[in-house]
Amino acid sequence: MMGERPLLLIDDDPGYCHVLTRALGRRGFAVICAQTPEEALTQARNSHPEYVVLDLNLAGHSGLNLIQPLLASCPAARILVLTGFASIPTAVQAIKLGAHQYLAKPAEVADIVKALTDELPLPTDPAQSAERMSVPRMEWEYIQRVLAEHGGNISATAQALKMHRRTLQRKLAKHPPGV
Repeated sequence: MMGERPLLLIDDDPGYCHVLTRALGRRGFAVICAQTPEEALTQARNSHPEYVVLDLNLAGHSGLNLIQPLLASCPAARILVLTGFASIPTAVQAIKLGAHQYLAKPAEVADIVKALTDELPLPTDPAQSAERMSVPRMEWEYIQRVLAEHGGNISATAQALKMHRRTLQRKLAKHPPGV
């Protein structure tokens, strides 16, 4: 490997930061950790990382809000968003904001490195894939999109979907259906 590649790891879990820092360090990255949005922006301005691994949930703050300020400080940085609560609407939003990739936790270190260093194709449109998405899955995806459009407000989402609020809450409490 040709020298160490500067990487900013932004995650509010100190244990996860420690483990991932060691693993990425063994793969040729010079890792700097940040656990708060403010610390992340300061580190980005000071270290100008080539790569950023960004947790979607930073102690109740959305990591999505950091993508554009990070790119303003480091326009060439490749940003990978990691999340424990993956959804297609969030992935699409992350990519639209400028992230290069989006992975669900727990992600293997090899997958993280590949997502950071290779141009991976975006997931195919389910309507164009050989295997059609199930009706329950399409409903779930649509509900997630409308919920995101209403900023997570369940009452406003229920009203937009012409659905009773409690019915929507029951649907949201279930795990996403399979494809």
